[in-house]
Amino acid sequence: MKWRRKNKKAKESWISEEERLAIIEKSSKQVSRGVFFATIIIITSFLPVFMLTGQEGKLFHPLAYTKTFIMLVDALLVLTLAPVLISFFMKGKFKPDTANPVNRVLERVYEPAIRTVLRWRKTTLAINIIALLITVPLLQSLGSEFMPPLDEQSILFMPVTLPDISNAEAKRILQVQDKIIMSVPEVDKVLGKAGRASTATDNSPISMIETIIILKPKDQWREGLTKTGLVSELDKKLQIPGVVNGWTQPIINRINMLATGIRTDVGIKVYGQDLHQIAAVSERVKAALEGTPGISDLYVEPITGGKYLSINVRRDDLGRYGLSVDDVNSTVETALGGAPVGQTIEGRQRFSISVRLAQDYRNSVEEIKRIPLRSPGFGEVPLSAVADVVFENGPPMITSENAILRGAVMFNVRDRDLGGTVQEAMERINQQQGILPEGYFLEWSGQYENLIRGQQTLLIIAPIVLAIIFFSLYFAFRSIREAFLSLITIPFALIGGAYIIYFWGVNLSIAVAVGFIALFGIAVETGIVMVIYLNDAMQQLIKEKGNSSETITKEDLREYVVRGAAKRLRPKLMTVCVSLFGLIPVLWATGVGTDVMQPIVLPMIGGVLTSSTHILLVTPLIFLMNKEYELRKYGKLEVYDTQH
Repeated sequence: MKWRRKNKKAKESWISEEERLAIIEKSSKQVSRGVFFATIIIITSFLPVFMLTGQEGKLFHPLAYTKTFIMLVDALLVLTLAPVLISFFMKGKFKPDTANPVNRVLERVYEPAIRTVLRWRKTTLAINIIALLITVPLLQSLGSEFMPPLDEQSILFMPVTLPDISNAEAKRILQVQDKIIMSVPEVDKVLGKAGRASTATDNSPISMIETIIILKPKDQWREGLTKTGLVSELDKKLQIPGVVNGWTQPIINRINMLATGIRTDVGIKVYGQDLHQIAAVSERVKAALEGTPGISDLYVEPITGGKYLSINVRRDDLGRYGLSVDDVNSTVETALGGAPVGQTIEGRQRFSISVRLAQDYRNSVEEIKRIPLRSPGFGEVPLSAVADVVFENGPPMITSENAILRGAVMFNVRDRDLGGTVQEAMERINQQQGILPEGYFLEWSGQYENLIRGQQTLLIIAPIVLAIIFFSLYFAFRSIREAFLSLITIPFALIGGAYIIYFWGVNLSIAVAVGFIALFGIAVETGIVMVIYLNDAMQQLIKEKGNSSETITKEDLREYVVRGAAKRLRPKLMTVCVSLFGLIPVLWATGVGTDVMQPIVLPMIGGVLTSSTHILLVTPLIFLMNKEYELRKYGKLEVYDTQH
C-alpha cells in the first residue's frame, strides 16, 4: 500500500501526455529545419561529381547518385517519421545528460578547454589561421595525377619492335620474351599475342606485341617485393635490341586506347601535313624528353619504316612480248593474293575456295620474279622480264585525327606524379628551339588530358556550389552572419584533409577531390548543429535577463555560450563519430579497389577531425565575439528563432 502511494505520487509529479508530446514537437522543430538544410547542403556539395564526364564521371556517378538518394530519403524521414518514432519510444522518466558517465567525462574535459579558448582568443585564432596557411604550401608540394593507379593484379607488357619486322621474327621475339617472363617466380601465367586479333576493331600492326602476365597471390611473393619492383626486375631482364619495352595493365590500357587513342599514361600527339616531317618532329620531341625524371618507356610511334613490295611494270618490254598491264596485274593478284575458284558448303555455311602460290614461293623476291606469264608470241616468260620487283619504304600505318595526319610520342610515368612530370616535360620542350616547323603543332593526351578536363570541371562548378551552400545556410538561419559562421568551417576542414594526405604520401587526384567534396558537406552539417544550440542558449539568456546591454554582461554571454556548447556535446560528437567509424575501416582494408578508395576516405577522416575540433572550440569563440559586437553596436542581441 505504501509503495502504491509512492508510485502514484511519482506519476503525479511527472509530465502529462500532452506536455510530453508538446516537448517532442518543440524539440523536433528546433533541429528539423537545420538538419533538413544540412541534408540539402550535403546533396548540393555533390553537384561537382555529377558534372564530371568521361572515365571519372562513369567511376563516381554511382557514388553521387547513391549518396543523393539516401540523403533525400533521410531529409524526408527527419521531417515525417522521426518525430512519430520518438513519440512511440520516448516514454517514462529520463535521466539528465549528467547522469551518463561518458557524457560527464566528456564535459569535464571539454568545459575547461572551451573556457581556456574563450579566455585566450587571439592565441586560438592565430593558431587556427597559421594551421590554415600552412596547408597552402603543403598542397602545392603535393603531386597531381588523374586517378590513383588501380592494382589490377596483373601486368600488360607491350613492347614495340621495328615496323618492318617479319612474322617469323615477331614470333621468335614473343616466345623468347614469354620464356624470360615465366622465369620470375611471382609470375603464374603468360599469354602473348603479336599483331592484331581476328577483329576489325583491333588495328595493331605485327610489330606490336602484347603479353598479359597473370601474377600469383601476394602471399607467395618474395619478401619485400612490390609490384613496382617486379616491373623493374622484368624490364631489366627484357632488354632486347630493337625492342622498346612498355608496361601497363590490361584494363586501364583498353580504357586509354578507347578514350584517347594513346596506349600509355601520356602521349604527345604531333599534327601536320607530311608524314616524314611528323616523324622528324617526333624524334626531336623524344630527344628533348630523354632524361626527364619520372618518364619511362619513352618511344616514338612508328610512322615511317614500313616495307612495301612494289611491282613496277616496264611498258616497253610489255609491248615487245605482246602483254598488257592487266595480264601482269591479274597474274600477280592470283599468285600472291589468291583467286576464288569455287565454294564449299558445310551445313548452312558457305566458304569461298581461293588458290595462290605456296608460302615458300611468296616469301622470296627471287621466286616472285620467276612467276610465269603467258605471252602470245614467246610462250612463258618470267615476271622479271617485264617488271621490276623491289621493296620500298613507306608508312606502316597512317593515323589521322580531325582530318589531320598524326604521329605520337608516348611514355609512361613511374616513381613520380603525373602532373609534375608533364609540367617538366612541357618546360623542356618549350626551351628547345626549332622543334616545330610552321603548320605543325603538339597536343598532350592520355591520362593528362583526363586530368586537365576533370580539374577544369571542378574549378568551374566549385564556386557555384559554395554560393548555393551559402544561400542554403542563409535560408536556414535567415542571417548572413550565421550563414558565414557555419560556412567558415569548410576551410578549417581543409586543414586535416591536407595534412593527412601529405603525411600519407597521396597525390592530388580526382578521387581526392571527391573526398574533399564529401567532407565539406559533413563539416557544414556539424557546424549547423553547433550554431543551433548556441542560438538556443542565447534565447535562454534573453528569457532570464532580457535583451538589453544594460542587463546582459560579457560574463553572462560567455557563460551561456559555454552552456550551449558544453551541455549539448553528445549530439555533436555523435555526428562526428558516425562519420569516423564508417570511414576508418577503409584504411586497413586490402584487396582490389582499396588503392582508389583510400584517397577518397583520407581527406574525409582528417578533415572531420580538424573541422570537429574547430566547431567545438573556435565556432563558439567566433559566435561569442559576434554577439559581443551586436550587444556593443545595437544594445541588444539579434537572436534567430531556432524553434521554428
